[in-house]
Amino acid sequence: MTAQRIAIVGGGHNALVAAAYLARAGREVTVLERLDHVGGAAVSQRAFAGVDASLSRYSYLVSLLPQRIVDELGLSIRLARRRYSSYTPVPGERTGLLIDRADARATDASLRTIAGRGDARRWQRFGERLERLAAAVFPTMTEPLPLRAELAAAVDDEELWTGIAERPIAELIEGGFRSDLVRGVVATDALIGTFAALDDPSLAQNRCFLYHVIGGGTGEWNVPIGGMGAVASELERAARRAGATIVTGAEVTAIDPDGAVTYRHGDAEHRLGADRILAGVAPAVLERLVTGATTSEPEGAQVKVNLLLRRLPKLREPGVDARAAFSGTFHVNEGYEQLGRAHAAAAAGTVPEPLPLEVYCHSLSDPSILAPRLRETGAHTLTAFGLHTPHRLARQHGPERLRRELGRAVVASLESVLDEPLADVLLTDEHGLPCIETKTTADLERDLAMAGGDIFHGGLDWPFLESPAESAAERWGVASGWDRVLLCGSGSRRGGGVSGLGGHSAAMAVLEGA
Repeated sequence: MTAQRIAIVGGGHNALVAAAYLARAGREVTVLERLDHVGGAAVSQRAFAGVDASLSRYSYLVSLLPQRIVDELGLSIRLARRRYSSYTPVPGERTGLLIDRADARATDASLRTIAGRGDARRWQRFGERLERLAAAVFPTMTEPLPLRAELAAAVDDEELWTGIAERPIAELIEGGFRSDLVRGVVATDALIGTFAALDDPSLAQNRCFLYHVIGGGTGEWNVPIGGMGAVASELERAARRAGATIVTGAEVTAIDPDGAVTYRHGDAEHRLGADRILAGVAPAVLERLVTGATTSEPEGAQVKVNLLLRRLPKLREPGVDARAAFSGTFHVNEGYEQLGRAHAAAAAGTVPEPLPLEVYCHSLSDPSILAPRLRETGAHTLTAFGLHTPHRLARQHGPERLRRELGRAVVASLESVLDEPLADVLLTDEHGLPCIETKTTADLERDLAMAGGDIFHGGLDWPFLESPAESAAERWGVASGWDRVLLCGSGSRRGGGVSGLGGHSAAMAVLEGA
């Protein structure tokens, strides 16, 4: 009996997960990747000439990758837990909020100083409720989609469920906290990579919030040891070991939904027949490959700036160790009202000023990404992730001009809460240029063929169904609109982030006979 033939379009981490599962199950799997390497956005690269530092160039943290996938595929992936959840400087002041997972008393004292006793109590209570939410929701991510009512019952917190799944998240945040700073810290999880107001009736921000607080059943975001490329390398190894064929430098030019993929490899055009086609690309890209056109374009909303420093910069708040402040999420100009003003500015076509940022220092958790000699000098990486920078700005300003504007905006925003200019601590490459790199939505679209620079491939969806599914593809959230074509990337119903969930769901649907 001939093995079922599976063609996978795109070689991102989700595609590799699907390839590994299906090849292990005896399917004949071929992965077609346009670039000369696999991994998609989950790669590590040397970004600065002559500097031996391997940066997670696009994606950077891991939360949603289930241990079940790691165990079932035999992956050797190590994640470092960050002791400090976050540090948030108060704009214009020499103080800030430090959330220390290992010291509840210190966290409570910091909250009381910044936000008062009431919000300190509310913070603890809210965290406990989110932990129960995560514990109820996350285990369902590797199972067929539950119904809305089933998941609501499992969460067993009607007020929290309503505030996240039925009403704009602004109501939950404003009703739960008084401090503008604390409201802003909570709100950022609803906005990372999503361009929406906190009171948006579409609830796009709510879906973003849900995915950001359920990872691993705890909501923690961890650092991959060896950088994000170590995750992709393990997945590639698992797929190849299982027998999958991976073809790089293969640009897919068309998909016949009846079962064939046309691609260009070298100077030749090839046609690959398949019983099932899995699309690791955005649904908008899939539609274009099938029909030659698309009915909608997604819109990403982020900028990522990679920096390499001689040392960590000085903070304005005396007594706070920079290693503690930067090892978690360093919130910059992300007060609740600041976030609202930034959204309004971007919606009007201007770069927000100040630009809300989330900053991370991965080398504090994983020094291995720096060469030994570089580590010995005290050097560190820094990643700044900007919010409310929608792809429409690239169209309005032009990609090159916007890259310069956003690079300047990120530096200005970060320097507004530091006690020294970044220029004093930036390393230079072998050409004497500062080690700072800006990646916009336009760069993601050009470099990774990520439509609209949208890291979620078109927006996140709820991890539940409103009514019973009629097919395995619907049951697993990977239906594409064409029976023999399944979504297997971030555009699947439970896609988004470095999770492998899109690939796992597509593989399970195929194995069920989708």
